[in-house]
Amino acid sequence: MVEHIWAGWRMPYIQGDSSGPARPDGTTLFEAILDSGMPDDQTHIVWRGETCFALLNAYPYTSGHLMVLPKRGVAELEDLTDIEHRELWEGVRAATRAIKAAYSPAGINIGVNLGRGAGAGVPDHLHVHVLPRWEGDTNFMTAVADVRVMPEALRDSWQRIVESWSG
Repeated sequence: MVEHIWAGWRMPYIQGDSSGPARPDGTTLFEAILDSGMPDDQTHIVWRGETCFALLNAYPYTSGHLMVLPKRGVAELEDLTDIEHRELWEGVRAATRAIKAAYSPAGINIGVNLGRGAGAGVPDHLHVHVLPRWEGDTNFMTAVADVRVMPEALRDSWQRIVESWSG
C-alpha cells in the first residue's frame, strides 16, 4: 500500500510563488522580511534584538530550524560591528535554549555557511542556523527518496519557539 505524505503548505514554493515581501533594490531577502511590516506570526520572526533577530527557516531541515542574523545585510562575519557580533552570538545561545525547551532534542546543530561556495542559500546576508536534532532523524525518506517529512507546520513551530524564548 502506498503511503501519502501531505505538506500542502509547500505548494507555493513548488509553484514558485513569490508573494513574500517585496525586495526594494539594494536590500537582502532578510532585510525585506524584517522591514515588511507584516506581523511576526506571518514572517516567522521569533525574536527581535537591537541589532539582530531570529526567524524560522522557511524551508527547514527539521521542525524548529531557526536562523539568527544581524538586521543589517552583511555577507561576511568579519564585517559585523562588535555590538552586532555580541548580540548575534547571544541570540544563538538564546535560540539554543528555546529549541531545547520547545523540543527536548537529543542534540543541536549550529552552523554558518559563508558564501555560495560554502553552501549559503542567501550569501549576501550571513545567518547562523540553529536546529534541533534527534538520534536516527535521518530516515528512509531522506536516504532513499531525498525527501524530508516535516511533522509540524511552520505556524506551530513559530508558536512553540516564541513561547519558549527567554532572551
